Amino acid sequence: MQHFDLIIVGGGLAGASLAVALRDTRLRIALVEHQPPVRPAGWDARIYAISPSNVEFLETIGAWKHLDAARMAPIRGMSVLGDAGGKLAFSAFDTGVSELGWILESSLMACELWESAKRQANLSILCPARPAQLEFRHDAAHLHLADGAVLSARLLVAADGRDSWVRQAAGLAALNTPYGEKGLVANFACEKPHHNIAHQWFRDDGVLAYLPLPGNRISIVWSTPDEHADQLCALAPETLCDRVAEAGGHALGKLELLTPAAAFPLRLMRVPQTVAPRLALVGDAGHGIHPLSGHGINLGFQDARELAALLAATQPWHDIGDLRFLQRYQRARREETVLMQTTTDTLRRFFRASTPGLRPLRNIGLTLTDGLPFIKNALVRYALGAL
Repeated sequence: MQHFDLIIVGGGLAGASLAVALRDTRLRIALVEHQPPVRPAGWDARIYAISPSNVEFLETIGAWKHLDAARMAPIRGMSVLGDAGGKLAFSAFDTGVSELGWILESSLMACELWESAKRQANLSILCPARPAQLEFRHDAAHLHLADGAVLSARLLVAADGRDSWVRQAAGLAALNTPYGEKGLVANFACEKPHHNIAHQWFRDDGVLAYLPLPGNRISIVWSTPDEHADQLCALAPETLCDRVAEAGGHALGKLELLTPAAAFPLRLMRVPQTVAPRLALVGDAGHGIHPLSGHGINLGFQDARELAALLAATQPWHDIGDLRFLQRYQRARREETVLMQTTTDTLRRFFRASTPGLRPLRNIGLTLTDGLPFIKNALVRYALGAL
């Protein structure tokens, strides 16, 4: 039996950032992960938009300054186009900030957080390791690993993704609503400069986003019905480039494929209880949202930030696995998570609905919002501060 104060299952972005955020505490931490992150040879097709508040979080825990600036791109503005002429544009300059966020590869952040974790004195990394059995006692959680090792801790954190083994083993319900859509991702070189503007189109066949990468490169996320996504993935590279360029109105000219297209199923996932005695969920283990907002990992980083702040403020005699203590974390994160889930789900349904007369109404709404600077800037500032 190996004894710790805290066990984190899952060494992805949320789990690793939580561990690193606790580097200066007295807590003895175990991080359980089945495989370390790996940098691809070229560009990683899994891209995230990181909000300024989460850049600040990564700066605070010492990770941001070590990231390769040549592989990151700031978002200076955003253009949103409806399916019938509606327009909405956001500008960092008009909002009074230097950038609306940053676009960077998932593996870039994951590898840096992993390197930070390996240098951490109060952290034991168990990798490769897989959980096999979980039991909760009144004073500790006991985690049995597949290799026969047994770990105990006052608190166990599930950071093992949407299909969380820990969440299922603990019996916490997850309410899944499949969208019947897939998110197709790929990276492209573009003929015209993107000027660090992110583009988003609400189309009859889904939502298409162009996200700026360094140089004349972009990453795309095309949320589209399953059958259409499969058709796109099966296209020859040149044909796919033509389709993506056409869908984006040839805004950036001719495209050249840099990474093979991949698609993953989309679903809304609500978890009514993200804590239980001796257990807390962070990141995708505790929530899932539609990717049209690009803020999935931002919620995960904020989970880690909030839980780390609560744990760092405890005294040695505090029971960090006590349900009343953990409910403070759940209350602190619930409002933002529910708001983002509801907003993205409503937008997705609103633009996918085929009700007669709704198309002009939703496009008029976009254009009206664009003409109301106070409302538009309030939306941007909320996203900058809360996400």
